[in-house]
Amino acid sequence: NYTTDTKSREENKKTLENLYSLSVDITKIRRLKEWVLLQDVAYVKEIAGILQEMGADETTVASIIERCPEAILHTPAEINSQRALWQLVCQNEKQMIKLIEQFPESFFTTEYQQNQKANILFFQELGLKNNIITRFLTSAPNIFYNPVEKNKNVIETLQRNYLNLGGSEANMKIWILKLLSQNPFILLNTSTAIQENLEFLQKNYFTDQEVLQLLSKLKGFIFQLNSTTMQKSMLFSKNIFKCSDQELKQLVLKCPALLYYSVTVLEERLEGLLKEGISIAQIRETPMVLELTTQIVQYRIKKLSALGYDIKSGNLESLNGTKKDFEVTYGKIQSKKERPIFNPVAPLHVED
Repeated sequence: NYTTDTKSREENKKTLENLYSLSVDITKIRRLKEWVLLQDVAYVKEIAGILQEMGADETTVASIIERCPEAILHTPAEINSQRALWQLVCQNEKQMIKLIEQFPESFFTTEYQQNQKANILFFQELGLKNNIITRFLTSAPNIFYNPVEKNKNVIETLQRNYLNLGGSEANMKIWILKLLSQNPFILLNTSTAIQENLEFLQKNYFTDQEVLQLLSKLKGFIFQLNSTTMQKSMLFSKNIFKCSDQELKQLVLKCPALLYYSVTVLEERLEGLLKEGISIAQIRETPMVLELTTQIVQYRIKKLSALGYDIKSGNLESLNGTKKDFEVTYGKIQSKKERPIFNPVAPLHVED
């Protein structure tokens, strides 16, 4: 815990000198986290030395300190411990420096080292590859701050439910690893919340097989929801599409976004589609279009319209999918439009 009372204190001259000698842009630090410059003790040279030992050049060292100034407030011992920790999963120090440069705050959060180590070892035992664990360390560092028992508890709840829903023992490991690699944030939920959400789906007449299907489609996001929001979203969809419980269930299986997005998001997206002249009947036929933001839908409609493709009278399938999927669809429609119609009996115009 560092003081943030900046008015009554002066910047540490020694810290400033050491930062200047490393060509660090101090104005960036003043703008970002000036309080770092006010601390009585800083380890500028030592931290820079460790980073250089690992293969960082002067520009990289400066970039890391500018982006994460509090790095210089950690003791060399703390940073060396963190270095040893990341060595458990990084191929080499060259890769580690690359990651630190991209995600300095993840590396310089040293308060939970015991939990971090226990969780790294647990994930390795579970069968997660090191490249996936390094991705977690950088993009989802919070999951390593949990006590390992908490993460184990969530994984055990998932495994138990997978088997109870009819999943096979043989596929369970693959399922868990896929779920985790798609969405590591499920570990930030409690096992009680996971249980409640699964029970909500079963109470809404989804069969065990369908619940398993939804879990895979939602990539674990279902565990970040709660029964109240899911209930509201389903009721909204039922009223909009004027469908029975059974029909609603089929729509949700087709498009889990109807379960995942809040009523506000669904309303905004529906409104955007209706403004483009698309009918409720078309949306009901292809509900997956609600997974796209209004901006994406408008952009895609504009591109297709330029080719003379009328989305109002056609199928919405052409709007669906990832950016890559859409580019493929667009390419097919474009080449179809540009392809000349061959008339076998037309005379050939041959120049003399």
